[in-house]
Amino acid sequence: MAEIEFYGADWCGDCRRSKSLLNTLGVEYDMFDVEESKENADKAQSISGRTNIPVIRFADGTHLVEPSDAVLHAELKIRGLTS
Repeated sequence: MAEIEFYGADWCGDCRRSKSLLNTLGVEYDMFDVEESKENADKAQSISGRTNIPVIRFADGTHLVEPSDAVLHAELKIRGLTS
């Protein structure tokens, strides 16, 4: 199981941007497509309390919703997941 759970959809521009950053930095994550499964969509909403995506949840339970690249990169650095 990866340190990060990523809830998003292929059509979502913010999701594509955040996934691209994670992939570029070589950070592993488990992808949960909210379009493929109502269960995934419900889980994302239960984590964030919102319907916005992406929802990025870390192993300690904290999460980000629609983060900018700068915010996501800073969180990854704080957690030691990237330099």
